[in-house]
Amino acid sequence: MNSTTGTLPFAIRTPLHIGAVGITVRNLDQALGFYHNIVGLSVLERGEHVARLGVGDIILVELMHRPEVPSDDPRTPGLYHVAFIMPTRADLARWMLHHISRDDVPILGANDHGVCEAFYLNDPEGNGVEIYADRPAETWRWSEGQVLMPSKPLDVDYLLRDADTGTKGTTPADLRVGHVHLRVGDLSTAEAFYLGALGLDLTRRRAGASFMSSGGYHHHVATNVWDSRDAGPRDQHRAGLSWFSIVTNDSATQEPIASRLRALGAPVTPARAGFETADPWGTRIRFVAA
Repeated sequence: MNSTTGTLPFAIRTPLHIGAVGITVRNLDQALGFYHNIVGLSVLERGEHVARLGVGDIILVELMHRPEVPSDDPRTPGLYHVAFIMPTRADLARWMLHHISRDDVPILGANDHGVCEAFYLNDPEGNGVEIYADRPAETWRWSEGQVLMPSKPLDVDYLLRDADTGTKGTTPADLRVGHVHLRVGDLSTAEAFYLGALGLDLTRRRAGASFMSSGGYHHHVATNVWDSRDAGPRDQHRAGLSWFSIVTNDSATQEPIASRLRALGAPVTPARAGFETADPWGTRIRFVAA
């Protein structure tokens, strides 16, 4: 797959950003087909029990095959959606033209959030997926320290004017995971963890949800209790989100985070190029150095 751009999105140029997600699936072939054919990721590795997809040599999604586990339960903590960010609006328009219009994929929503334009869909096992492109950061509107993110219907016809119909539906080399949106049991507990321990900044609150980021981005992590209020720890033996990674600028950035996590009583386990922890509901987070 060829690059159509040469600049990483703002979401990836911050001190902390999302790297990849690991998802446990019951049907590996169906899930792999979705992330390859619909999202547009390349298959980088394929084994009997695991598949890794991404762009170039960068892994963005790891699929773990566990056919024996029950399906994810949206009333419990876990993944609300994983959001893939296109480098440009034209890239988003081309994706819409070549991957959605061509394959007649059901779209759950198409929204203009002011800061970005986004499409929402589900993978074959019900995991939420967002494909979006940001508007220039200088056009984002802020009020009293919070970014304004309305949910208006997306003008799809206007978006498609930016699609170059003469260009093949190649996936841009700078496609990345822009943010993750999580189901949690309690927002104040989530904020104590993601703001207090991880050091993210609060960028927005709305009914039942919090949005947090690094480096002035609109959000790298969102949490909500819309269907999972007061839920206890996640069942690790279900399909759905297994882990996600946060990339730090360097290893020195990780130690203050690890210290705050230990003070909070969260697990900190050394791992390659970083460490692994878990949020209060058991969602695993891997910290890795860029």
